[in-house]
Amino acid sequence: MADDTAREHPRESGREWRTWRAAARDALYGPGGFYRRPEGPAGHFRTSVHASPLFAAAVARLLCRLDEVLERPGVLGFVDMAAGHGELAAGVLAALPAPVAARTRVYAVEVADRPPGLDHRIEWLSAPPRHVTGLLFANEWLDNVPVEVAETDAAGVPRHVLVRRDGTERLGEPVAGAEAAWLARWWPLPAEEGLRAEIGLTRDTAWAEAVSCLDRGLAVAVDYAHRSGARPPFGTLTGFRDGRETRPVPDGTCDLTAHVALDACAAHAAHLSGTRAAHAPDALPRARLLTQRTALHALGLTGARPPLALASTRPAEYVRALASAGEAAELTAPGGLGDFDWLLQPVGLPRARAALLVDVPDHEEH
Repeated sequence: MADDTAREHPRESGREWRTWRAAARDALYGPGGFYRRPEGPAGHFRTSVHASPLFAAAVARLLCRLDEVLERPGVLGFVDMAAGHGELAAGVLAALPAPVAARTRVYAVEVADRPPGLDHRIEWLSAPPRHVTGLLFANEWLDNVPVEVAETDAAGVPRHVLVRRDGTERLGEPVAGAEAAWLARWWPLPAEEGLRAEIGLTRDTAWAEAVSCLDRGLAVAVDYAHRSGARPPFGTLTGFRDGRETRPVPDGTCDLTAHVALDACAAHAAHLSGTRAAHAPDALPRARLLTQRTALHALGLTGARPPLALASTRPAEYVRALASAGEAAELTAPGGLGDFDWLLQPVGLPRARAALLVDVPDHEEH
């Protein structure tokens, strides 16, 4: 809840009140911002990419399936959004079969400088390329796209939450215009003081722009998420520093993250890309929401333990298989990484072909 004691004083000690979107943008991506620090995200938190090379191998399998659906294009693209130090891009390239790797053009999209020693075949970009045929993969990117934060006041009116660099908050002007329309459609706030929402309009736009770089293929966003009808009543904005959750402070020393309304992102991208066109709705692909657990299982990552008999006949192989099973279990664990949501958004693919990429029963989709 915003600090009531600060609401009457828009400035204190010369420090400016700003919306959370503006403050987080500078704290994360401005000069000296969190994502420009030399240690990179891996210095502060552990993602699926860092947890195990099995994750990159599963993404490589998805890219190979997409290659078949696309009928083996001369150039197969792989775009790694928010690439960090290029760990996923390098892992996918290493996991691809040689004939597929020879046709694959890998792009790492990141605001930070290219890390030394990265595979020379990986192109380092500050923005997504255009006219790609292939796979765009955004692992824990959208949760770091800054958003406005709204909170209901004593009269039940949603207002912008303003913040200073030290994390002190107060309420600002009422939410209006397109942001108010987004709240009404995707995250309606009851007229109860102190309830909060993160306005996902900037994420909808960012995702649609990323998807638009594909001429044909599949865009995948992986993040902690929530859906309409089950939004958290007080929002999810938080910080991470040195591997631990902390109070969100927009001073550049910690990550600032909030869960993503992936259903809103999917709807916006689908609308802009024309996948709701009336002329052939049954032939067009639809976006899908799966848990990471379901998606990775469908890509062959089960976490099953090796047969015990292998321990006596080939002990070294058994130990390796046991370690791999443990890593797979971490990536798919309920209450942990397995609870991430995967948004799969096909572009320019027939519905029947798109369904082959991650084949799961309808009841396992959100």
